[in-house]
Amino acid sequence: MTAVLFDYPKNAAFGRVLPKSKIYQHGSLKRSVKQLFVQQVEQIVWQHKLAPETVNLKASKAVPEIQIFSIALKGDELKPEVLRCIDLAIPFPIIFELRFDGKVKPLAAFKRPNEADASKWVISEYFDSDWTATDILRKPLPMVFDLEALYGHLLMPLMPYPARPGEDLQTRVERMERIRLKQRELERCEARLRKEKQFNRKVAINAELRDLKQELEGLFS
Repeated sequence: MTAVLFDYPKNAAFGRVLPKSKIYQHGSLKRSVKQLFVQQVEQIVWQHKLAPETVNLKASKAVPEIQIFSIALKGDELKPEVLRCIDLAIPFPIIFELRFDGKVKPLAAFKRPNEADASKWVISEYFDSDWTATDILRKPLPMVFDLEALYGHLLMPLMPYPARPGEDLQTRVERMERIRLKQRELERCEARLRKEKQFNRKVAINAELRDLKQELEGLFS
C-alpha cells in the first residue's frame, strides 16, 4: 500500500525524545518485550501534538489529542508488542512514523476509550503502508471541524480496503480485523490441504475453503 504522509503544522511541533525507560515504568513489562525495545528501537521522538491549542480543532472525549511519534529503528522491523506498550503508556491516540535507512513508514492502531472504564483504552490491530522515502511530498492536513474527524482522516490511508457507504471508522476497523482473521484461517486451511493425503479429507477441507472464501468476499463488498 502506498504511503501517505501528512504535513503537520509548526505550531504542533513537540520534538521531545521519549526515553525508553519511561515506557518501561508503565505497568509490568515482560522481559522479552523489553529486549525487543533494546534490539529494535534506536530512539523514540514525540514529534507533534495535535490538540485544540495547536491545531485549533475541537477535542472530544474519544479524541482529546492526537500524538505523532517518530521511531528510529535499528533494522526494518518493529514488533507490534513494542507499539502496543507505547500505546498503553500514552493516554491519547497515536500515529507512528517508523524510520530506517532513509525511509519512513506510517503506522497506527485505532485507539478508543474503553466503554466500561474510560481510564483504559481499546487498541485494534495495527495498520500500516509500504516504506517510502523520507523526502516524499507530504499532504496538508484535511479540512475538518474537530480532532475526532481528523483522527479518522489520518487512519484512513492505512486501511487496506475501502470503506462501505455510510460505514463509520470503528465499524470499518472491526471489518478490517475480521478480514485479517479470515485470511489467516484461509492460509491455515490451505496449508492443511497441501499436507492432506486422504481424498475424503481433501474434499472436506475444500468445502471449508469455499466457505471461507465466500465469507471473505462478503467482508470485502
